[in-house]
Amino acid sequence: MPAVRQEEIWREQRESMVQTQLAARGIRDLRVLDAMRRVPRHEFVDTHSRSQAYEDRPLPTLKGQTISQPYIVAFMLEALRLQETDRVLEIGSGSGYTVALLSNLVAEVYGIERHTELEAAARATLERLGYAGFKLKVGDGTLGWPTAAPFDAILVSAATEQIPPALTAQLREGGRLVIPVGPAHVQELQLVTKYEEQPRIVTLAGCRFVPLVSDEHVAQPEIL
Repeated sequence: MPAVRQEEIWREQRESMVQTQLAARGIRDLRVLDAMRRVPRHEFVDTHSRSQAYEDRPLPTLKGQTISQPYIVAFMLEALRLQETDRVLEIGSGSGYTVALLSNLVAEVYGIERHTELEAAARATLERLGYAGFKLKVGDGTLGWPTAAPFDAILVSAATEQIPPALTAQLREGGRLVIPVGPAHVQELQLVTKYEEQPRIVTLAGCRFVPLVSDEHVAQPEIL
């Protein structure tokens, strides 16, 4: 198929995704919808999954990780109430898809990924597609990015049984954190707002994410 025609098909599929999977299910933030319309999700999945790129489902990426379904990504972005001037941190940046979306929505984007191979692939894809205004690094997401804090918003794309204290500490006053909380079999998406240095927590919905792994929970090699 000619490349121009294939790009037209991708655009048509993105528009269908926005209309039937997002707007029809209650996503109202026009800026979020426009970002979802603009960012080519098929560029952030492996070639074997490209035919499914605009279906409302998670898809596998490198290192046993996944790219979240479009609806849950849009839902999380809308919950953050993002402004164009915001500085945002994403934990578990994976393929770079949400970093690309955030780059369409806010002034500065920071992403942390613990897998070196994933971080390198995400950076290469983002640069190839011409995205700017983002910084990526390999690291322990539970520690956040203290040298870049404070953040207006933090989005966590992996689940934890307890909210890491470092993340709420790195929010500015009035900052928002969206994070999946709970064990593998039952998780809930929580919105945390920092008010007078204290977190105010609201449960948004049930969800299911891969686990957020900290360095202290990574098995160390046995020393003989």
